[in-house]
Amino acid sequence: MKSAKTSLAPSGARASIIAILVLFVSSCFASVRTGLDSVGAYKHIFSGKRIGIIANHTSFDSNGKYIVDIFNAMPNVTVTTLFSPEHGLYGTEKAGREIDSNIDPNYKISVFSLYGNTRKPTRDMLKNVDILVFDIQDIGIRFYTYIWTMSLAMEAAAELGKSFVVLDRPNPINGLHVEGNVLNGVSHAVQREFASFVGLHPIAVRHGMTVGELAKMFNEEGWLADGVKANLTIIPMNGWRRRMWYDQTGLPFIKPSPNILNLETATVYPAICLLEGTNVSEGRGTNLPFNQFGAPWINAEALVARLNDLNLAGFRFEPTFFTPTSSKYAGQTCQGARIVVTDRNIIEPYWSGIQVVDTIYRMHPDKFEWKAEHFDRLCGTSAIREAIINHSDLKELKKSWQPERTAFLKVRSKYLIYSVRKPRTNCLDHIDCI
Repeated sequence: MKSAKTSLAPSGARASIIAILVLFVSSCFASVRTGLDSVGAYKHIFSGKRIGIIANHTSFDSNGKYIVDIFNAMPNVTVTTLFSPEHGLYGTEKAGREIDSNIDPNYKISVFSLYGNTRKPTRDMLKNVDILVFDIQDIGIRFYTYIWTMSLAMEAAAELGKSFVVLDRPNPINGLHVEGNVLNGVSHAVQREFASFVGLHPIAVRHGMTVGELAKMFNEEGWLADGVKANLTIIPMNGWRRRMWYDQTGLPFIKPSPNILNLETATVYPAICLLEGTNVSEGRGTNLPFNQFGAPWINAEALVARLNDLNLAGFRFEPTFFTPTSSKYAGQTCQGARIVVTDRNIIEPYWSGIQVVDTIYRMHPDKFEWKAEHFDRLCGTSAIREAIINHSDLKELKKSWQPERTAFLKVRSKYLIYSVRKPRTNCLDHIDCI
């Protein structure tokens, strides 16, 4: 019996399919150019000017060149001042630790801390600055402080007649998903009860915007103090699409803060950061911060069984034991759960985090403790904590967010810089399918 010959050369149809697949894979792992990569095309803006730069350890272009070196190489441009956010210029300081201003040993210029005695640049800090430039990698969540550093710096620039330039960067957890309640509802009263440095303006927890888009929104909606408006320029990215997760951009991931180790951590951060407002460890002081959580008084197997029974979209949980070297329960063995992301495109991390808190509270009402003020500020409302305490129907609570989410999406749509798609009818309720 003769064996059939198999040709390794693709037929015309197969070749076409392979070519389409290659193009698809290439588009998924596209090479995105950030605003810093494109800054050379805007040299005319900076010529003859004194530049102040708000930056940190993420402020590199795609070739590994630091922002200060890039501006120093521009003709007729002088970098006079640097400004650092939370975690410092080199991203090594612990969360919440106040930082002093200093002289940078490499560039021999002042580095003014915006996470110390003041979080807003002062007149004296800006006296040698004509243009203030912002270039820091954000992670796409309302309670991450870098966007609020940007907002206050825009405000200072507007008040003192300085120009403000944002070098845009990707939202690492994509620009489609919008989730959670809006800070203190949809209004923007001058004094809002839950406004803080983990949320100053009425945006959703997961806002699905870039820092450039947020800057436009803060400026044009009149949300800066007394309605001042900055002379704002956005230097956009090239090649970024709203559907992209950071690992699809072709850019190297630089951890934006000490405990956001990788994209996986950034993905679950909106869920487990809520535990900062409780006495449950969020995994700080371990090799998996925000990817695992627990306490000495939790039974891991029982907790995981309860959490997996919730069937949270795109998540499952595994039992874990860990001993933090710092932060909560340092030196004590904790039992708890580790998050496994099974489908990142359908997860609702903030909603899932609320249910994690609710589950632990119900299982351990005698051991669980609130850091109420911090929890409420993270959520932008006290309603979530109160609903958990009162054993209210959390699904009804979630439904109550929909009008404010719809209102936020309407405002948000005016400031989107990058390509959008036509509306679809089969969207999940936490995805801005445009």
